[in-house]
Amino acid sequence: MSQTNPDLFDQENLALAAARSTFESDTASAAEYREALGELINYYERLLREMSRLIRRSDREEFEMNQLNNRLNELASELEYRATHDALTNALNRGAVIAKANQIISTQGLAIIVLDIDFFKQVNDSFGHLAGDKVICGVVEAVERCLPESGLVGRVGGEEFTVLLQDCDYTEAFTIAERIRAEIEGWDFSLPQPRQITASFGVSWTPAGASFSIAYGAADEALYKAKKSGRNRVMRADQL
Repeated sequence: MSQTNPDLFDQENLALAAARSTFESDTASAAEYREALGELINYYERLLREMSRLIRRSDREEFEMNQLNNRLNELASELEYRATHDALTNALNRGAVIAKANQIISTQGLAIIVLDIDFFKQVNDSFGHLAGDKVICGVVEAVERCLPESGLVGRVGGEEFTVLLQDCDYTEAFTIAERIRAEIEGWDFSLPQPRQITASFGVSWTPAGASFSIAYGAADEALYKAKKSGRNRVMRADQL
């Protein structure tokens, strides 16, 4: 035999019905009126207390939900950042560099600087990988000091980096690359023994709508020429 669930306000409804019956009675005494009113007051006060408790609980749950949503948003931002940035240097990673470059080049010209630390393997062999990591981080700091506000730097390989420059022609890009080269050359990397760190650079420029892979390949070829020409120098792809 099924049993129906009691109404949540059964007791209150009974008190209300009794009060209505007393109110509608022509023979109810003053004592009966007082008793009915007293019952209504008791249940009304109980409802107020319960409502206050529920409101406090609702406010607390809303606060906790807002806190949870804020934390979820923070985690989502953190995951997005980790997915697009190099863990060691906080520069853009290779995938993010390609995505940003394709986004820029779809609407405007783009200058690309590719740089590679000279004789980096010797740094690791001489001082260990922790020192090598320090050099990599120092190079990124040096690059960032020389970039315009819209410039972007990414680590695309072990000791290879890419700079993306919007609204920048060959001459401006070459000047920025030279500035970065000099900054790295004079940077104090605090290695166990004095050692000058240098880098070689290749620069290319491509108009809007062109292929990023071709532009990157041109900068990479210029970098190769810079290394073959003695390192610690900047080469332009249009002057090879």
